[in-house]
Amino acid sequence: MRNIYFILLLFLSCSSFSQVSWQGGITPEANQSGTILFDKTGTGLAAYTGTIYAHTGVTLNGTAWQNVIGTWGNNTAQPALTLVSGNIYKLDLTPTLQNFYSVTTGAISKINIVFRSATGTQQTTDLQLNVGAYQANLTAPNENSTTLLNSGQNLLITANNTNGNATYNLLANGISINTSIGSTYSYNDTNITANKNYELQITQNGTTFNKKFSAIINPGILSQALPNGLEIGINYNVTDATKATLVLEAPGKDFVYVAGSFNNWQPTLSYAMKKDPTNGKFWLELNNLNSGTEYLYQYWVVDTTPIANSPSIVKTADPCSTLVLSSYDDPWIPVGTYPNLLAYPNGQDREVTVLQTGQIPYNWQNTSFTKPNKDKLVIYELLIRDFDSDRNYQDVIDKIEYFKNLGINAIELMPVMEFEGNESWGYNTAFHMALDKFYGTKNKFKELVDLCHQNGIAVILDIAFNHAFGRNPMIRMWMNDPDGDGWGSPSTENPYFNTVAKHSYSVGEDFNHASNFTKEYVKKTIKHWITEFKIDGFRWDLTKGFTQNCTASDQTCTNNYQADRVAILKDYADFTWNLDGDFYNIFEHLGSDLEEQQWANYRLSEGKGIMMWGELYEPYKQLTSGYATNGDITRMGHLSRGFTGKRLIGYSESHDKDRLMYQAFTFGNGAGTAPVSGNLNNTLNRMSTVGATSLLIPGPKMIWHFQELGMDDSIYACENGTVNSESDATPGDCKLSTKQQPQWVENWFTTSPRSTIYSDYTKFIKMKKNDPVFNGDYSISINGNNTKQRIYIYDNALSATQLKNVVVLANYSVASQSITADFPYTGTWYNLLDTTTTNVTATNMQITLGPGEYRIFGNQLSTALSNESFEAISKVELYPNPSTNAFQISVDAKKVEIYSLTGQLIQTENNCVANKEINISNLAKGIYIVKITNSDAISVSKKLIKE
Repeated sequence: MRNIYFILLLFLSCSSFSQVSWQGGITPEANQSGTILFDKTGTGLAAYTGTIYAHTGVTLNGTAWQNVIGTWGNNTAQPALTLVSGNIYKLDLTPTLQNFYSVTTGAISKINIVFRSATGTQQTTDLQLNVGAYQANLTAPNENSTTLLNSGQNLLITANNTNGNATYNLLANGISINTSIGSTYSYNDTNITANKNYELQITQNGTTFNKKFSAIINPGILSQALPNGLEIGINYNVTDATKATLVLEAPGKDFVYVAGSFNNWQPTLSYAMKKDPTNGKFWLELNNLNSGTEYLYQYWVVDTTPIANSPSIVKTADPCSTLVLSSYDDPWIPVGTYPNLLAYPNGQDREVTVLQTGQIPYNWQNTSFTKPNKDKLVIYELLIRDFDSDRNYQDVIDKIEYFKNLGINAIELMPVMEFEGNESWGYNTAFHMALDKFYGTKNKFKELVDLCHQNGIAVILDIAFNHAFGRNPMIRMWMNDPDGDGWGSPSTENPYFNTVAKHSYSVGEDFNHASNFTKEYVKKTIKHWITEFKIDGFRWDLTKGFTQNCTASDQTCTNNYQADRVAILKDYADFTWNLDGDFYNIFEHLGSDLEEQQWANYRLSEGKGIMMWGELYEPYKQLTSGYATNGDITRMGHLSRGFTGKRLIGYSESHDKDRLMYQAFTFGNGAGTAPVSGNLNNTLNRMSTVGATSLLIPGPKMIWHFQELGMDDSIYACENGTVNSESDATPGDCKLSTKQQPQWVENWFTTSPRSTIYSDYTKFIKMKKNDPVFNGDYSISINGNNTKQRIYIYDNALSATQLKNVVVLANYSVASQSITADFPYTGTWYNLLDTTTTNVTATNMQITLGPGEYRIFGNQLSTALSNESFEAISKVELYPNPSTNAFQISVDAKKVEIYSLTGQLIQTENNCVANKEINISNLAKGIYIVKITNSDAISVSKKLIKE
């Protein structure tokens, strides 16, 4: 059971069997104790100094990896090794091997084991140790191999065993064809005309070894034209639910079989795919399918004359799978997240594709969603895994009111496509058209999209078209696999992938986007997400890698303008707009302005243009930490980059960088009257200032989930709460680790000062979306030093009776400072958040702000806040009413006052968050008037009965 778990550690060097041994050199019996010795020298753990854990099971009745202890990465359940000395560790299996692995029946013949680091990011390859005196070996052909034969050829099968005579029983396609008794075995299966799956059962004294292998017959070239209108992948017959046609792009391959549950994984010649003589595509129409039944299948792809180190036969799922089963990941998917998940088929290997005709279409509730204006987008970047405790789509569905109240109008989901492992960020994509089952079902994801659309929220998918990893079928079909284990990197024949990356930011295996095969696959994927799931946009990961002009060592080339990259990405954007004219295309390029201008200004006159990610993490980190160095935020807006339109998604936080609040609290300025370092309240109070000086700048903006609550847990936090950063001895070990959920457990949403940050972000977003001035022009200036920030937002086309001029001031210092406001004119200006007024007598008037404080001035009040505030306060509820000891109000309130019917003020409560209990146990029974005033000075009165 190979554990291909972590992105960068997929391809580990092979380990020799001598890395593990039995202490004393004596192989124990299953009913005895034993001690395993492990030498980490030369393994993936060679430089690792922490606790080593064993992911281990047994070969039971001939089947490997049975009775596995715990789950991968579970340090509570899986056993830890003891350091003996130097690089030598031990694991005691006591009181007996049977007890240790909880084996009550059956014969143990081997120990299966992978040693791993505490986080599971470093590991050995699969290792094994024999158990007992009796062992058996298949000497020809190789165990788990597939032999390619021409029709009528023979296959010689040989084996041996230790410890005396054994009984040999050879099965072909489940039927016994030969038996014998002895310490060796030899049988020649002659005149083979059909594909055969063999199993040689070798039994001695009740212990059986099962050795499996197979033979495939070359069917020759079955040339036939591909019917019109068919695409790569599964083509369902729209009029006949008993039929489906499979189409595979496999240039250079000689023949392909389709094996599946519909032919008992034993394909006859009738399941050999036809090959179109013009375009070379393989295809096969499946018949006699039952409508609504889920079938499983794989392709057996054959090259009769493979190049060196490349396999002749590869068994793989469909590259265009929309649902796959995986023996590596599926056993650990919660039943509540994915009910009724099909079991992985016994006896198969690698992923298999699910096919189902006659599927009931999803009943979309929203069929007329209008995408929010690009210029007014406020995008919420979200990782499903770390959003809430169940780590699935339902968690996000359950929090729709949270998003509505916050006011964001787009959610950007980090990759949800089928990735390797379950606990992942998703960038180790294996199947770009399949949803990862760890987050939920296809219909549950559609429900999430549908619900977002019903509430005015667009859904954007983060998609990794730059690279893929070893489980990807398009890597495996053309791979360099010198050790023959079925995993490898792209070979020189691969039509989809480069053998080495053509850019300096290599992750996994590098797609060749100059290839027409790659372009076909990408466009097929684009069409799938837009038409099947009504997705509103893509965030294209690592677009710097879409060139063929550079090398892994040439960062200058990678970062410079590359014409082929510009052309390729424009072509993909055009394809999305042909399907959906308002589709959002977002590039994570983080490159030169010259190249980004080509995309940002592309087809802008048509209302299109590609949005670019605009990272300003470092300046905001310096500012929130109270330092003046490198605090220039002028590039938060599109004008600084030469974009004609507002096509820059500026952001201060994202998944790629550490949390601003963690950095400020841990490493911030400890000087001044309001030190940042070590003072959580001082740190958190700066997060609203970040929002005011980022979200209000015209153009689309993004926040990383829980930024609006001041999330201060490091992105490098491990599951046990420790922090392991990129500067540590083992850098970044925990960056991808699953994160804890304090924001819900500790009720941050209703607890000050975090609830204040949320409330402030809500107001910023309301103004940005609804006050026209925030879609106008702007300028950003540094007033004296970087800790003094001034942002001027204006729209001279608006009338003087409208909010047309806004001045945002911020003091990021650790002490009070006076800032020159540079008002455009004198007169009465309004604080937009609390409606107070300031009489501006001189445009260069000095405004004094406390440490970490901000102020937003406007020539008029915000219509958005006034309207929204009045609507919200008018709907306030008191409950329970009547009440005995306490009541609650349904909205945030700056002040709650309780009056008698004669007008006497009896009780006052300040700064009440929504749903906070207000104690009235001291009041006499009777009727009272409760006056509720919000932060915009709008009041409403309600009658309360005290019982």
